[in-house]
Amino acid sequence: METAGPRTRAAARLGAHATREEQRKRRPVRRWQRRRIGEEQEEAVFREVVSFTRDPLPARYYDKDTTKPISFYLPSLEELLAWTPDAEDSFNVALEPLKCRQPPLSSQRPRTLLCHDMMGGYLDDKFIQGSAAQNPYCFYHWQCIDIFVYFSHHLVTIPPVGWTNAAHRHGVCVLGTFIAEWKEGGRLCEAFLAGDERSYQAVADQLVLIAQFFRFDGWLINIESSLSLAAVGNVPPFLRYLSTQLCRQVPGGLVLWYDSVVSSGQVKWQNELNEQNRIFFDSCDGFFTNYNWQKEHLDRMVAQAGERRADVYVGVDVFARGNVVGGQFDTHKSLELIRKHGFSAALFAPGWVYECLEKRDFFQNQDKFWGLLGRYLPPHSICSLPFVTSFCLGMGTRRVCYGQEEAVGPWYHPSAQEIQPLFAEQRPEGDGQGWVKTHCCLADAWNGGSSLLLRGVIPPEVGHVAVRLFSLHVPVPPKIFLSMVYKLEGPSDVGVALELTTGDAGSCHVGGISTLSETSSRHSPRPLRVPPTKLARWVGHCGQQLSGGWVQRCYEVNLQGCVLQDLWVSFSRPPGSREQEAFVCRLGELQVVDANSLLRPLPRVQAVSVSRVRWQRDAPEEEEEQRPARLRLSCALHWSYPLSHVRCFRIHCCRATGSPAEGPPGPEKPALLGLAFVNQYRVVDLAVAAAGPGTDGRVEFLVEPVPREGFLVPKAEWGRAALLYSGPHT
Repeated sequence: METAGPRTRAAARLGAHATREEQRKRRPVRRWQRRRIGEEQEEAVFREVVSFTRDPLPARYYDKDTTKPISFYLPSLEELLAWTPDAEDSFNVALEPLKCRQPPLSSQRPRTLLCHDMMGGYLDDKFIQGSAAQNPYCFYHWQCIDIFVYFSHHLVTIPPVGWTNAAHRHGVCVLGTFIAEWKEGGRLCEAFLAGDERSYQAVADQLVLIAQFFRFDGWLINIESSLSLAAVGNVPPFLRYLSTQLCRQVPGGLVLWYDSVVSSGQVKWQNELNEQNRIFFDSCDGFFTNYNWQKEHLDRMVAQAGERRADVYVGVDVFARGNVVGGQFDTHKSLELIRKHGFSAALFAPGWVYECLEKRDFFQNQDKFWGLLGRYLPPHSICSLPFVTSFCLGMGTRRVCYGQEEAVGPWYHPSAQEIQPLFAEQRPEGDGQGWVKTHCCLADAWNGGSSLLLRGVIPPEVGHVAVRLFSLHVPVPPKIFLSMVYKLEGPSDVGVALELTTGDAGSCHVGGISTLSETSSRHSPRPLRVPPTKLARWVGHCGQQLSGGWVQRCYEVNLQGCVLQDLWVSFSRPPGSREQEAFVCRLGELQVVDANSLLRPLPRVQAVSVSRVRWQRDAPEEEEEQRPARLRLSCALHWSYPLSHVRCFRIHCCRATGSPAEGPPGPEKPALLGLAFVNQYRVVDLAVAAAGPGTDGRVEFLVEPVPREGFLVPKAEWGRAALLYSGPHT
């Protein structure tokens, strides 16, 4: 049951503010009507007279150069205390709730925290709807980390929503940063810490409200300014109050303290937990040490931490600044010592591989860095269905939708990153020749911008090799459907199969599949040859050769009392082969879906509206002076749809010119504008033809929901709205 408090206040404030701002911000254009365009489809039609008057957008929420919506920070205490949820803020709210995972973060297994600090922060990742960035930084080893901190040197660092969506999809919690530095930071801290409890509680309440509203999971508190005795005396109650309120309003919320200020109020980095800073550790959920520690610091901390060793995050500066045990490609030396003592690890700025090394070698360097740490980073398991991934990194050199190329050119959209596998090399036990290795690859894709490349060798001594891609812990329903889209590169007759591992062997009954051996708990599912009629959308191409050489295989598994633990892909030698078999296979998609979920009706996208319309004249290039006049259209789209049902929305448009009496133009292939992860999208500088005398220009916007189960939705269930526009009055 949700309790009253910041959540209730947030809803009330947003409702009141949206009411006050509705006419200014979300007012639809002047006239609209609803037109039925088929037995099952309706289209909202809005009418607009083109006007070139400027309507400035609030700078906090929109990029000043492109007017695209952006993630933001709060630079001052005054802005923090004044912040209330605004209609514009909803762009930055995470779609993905934090996924269930095993072991839970509350377990005492040592954890891994990644603190992302890159060139001041809010780079290409600030663009909520994505950008055309070339060679951006991309993180994808999510199954090896437990906590993600977005760090910058602004007072209140709110994580860009793309990072929150990607992390939550992998069961990784996300923290923002509250940081006070230098003299200005000291003045700020005195303002809210040196007074009575109302001052620091007001700051804590705002931090809780921000985390709750934007749907991330807590805060790293980093005070690196000297404090008066009065101010430092209020730090522990501030931390306790913040931790308590956050836990009430944000399930699983965390507050961590960074090793800087000591109990006297001085800034004295200790590089360990000790009596000078223990009071802060005792007042919150964890302690993040400074980076210049040695083995003796860890030895002393064992007694200090007691049963809370997992709550001590030993800092490791990947840039290897100062007197450190190991950083850069020697970071594993630090991890080895940390794990021997039973502590959690905090990796600071692993983007070193991107900032300091050649960009063209980024993926190889990133895999090398995390591969060296692999033995010290136990993965966590994902615990929910549906489990669907196309291995998209949230970036690419082109966009592909189920094998069909939609656009060519670089793109970067962190919210679009899908669940990433365990990147590892798998070798058969007792054999030094056979192996399978996984790589992310932008060269080809089935859906999105990338796929998973698997290279390997089957030695003559064995019949097959396999690689574990995902660690799961999912109590499975009685019947599940699985799907795999793949293709073999080059001439090869190697067999490709999807395998799964089940737990709870004592009570688990597996029916309808062939088992690998009498004692094995790894199974090869039976192909699903004739899917039920109601599932035709999902498995319409099962067993078929698809465009681009892709093949889809579908499977049915009947289970009772089982827990799905792992997903593997197995490669077997062709019948009659006795030679070593090398192979290159590309995986485009994996799906594990509860059969019953595919039988539930899908909701339709409803109430699509067009508002905040802005027009600009499109100045032609010199060689284009003879072309018809063109305009640039920017506007906001809003719609209604239950977000718990979708992975995202795909936004399309169709452009035409004609008389309104003639109705909609003939069939036209919609052009993809972009992806949305909330019930709104900002169209920016869309090129449209100027309306001629006596005619209306027409733009139709279509909102396509992408279900969590991962299939194409018929257009009858899309939302749509048309904007008819006429030339300005003379």
